[in-house]
Amino acid sequence: MKSFGEVLESAEELPLDQKESLVSVLRRRVAEERRAELVEAVKEARRQFSAGQVRPASPSQIMKKLVS
Repeated sequence: MKSFGEVLESAEELPLDQKESLVSVLRRRVAEERRAELVEAVKEARRQFSAGQVRPASPSQIMKKLVS
């Protein structure tokens, strides 16, 4: 695997239009990866809820716990 610096140097060698395409592709892939992480977090939260490890709470109850 290349280091971040090596990847950055390689990207610098690209023509401007390819740099723009690279940025676009990377943004899409990052968004997809974040979505996948969110899906896994929701699955885990549902699993915990089904197992009785968490209870439902209103937004105001959650905020009270956060600020206390």
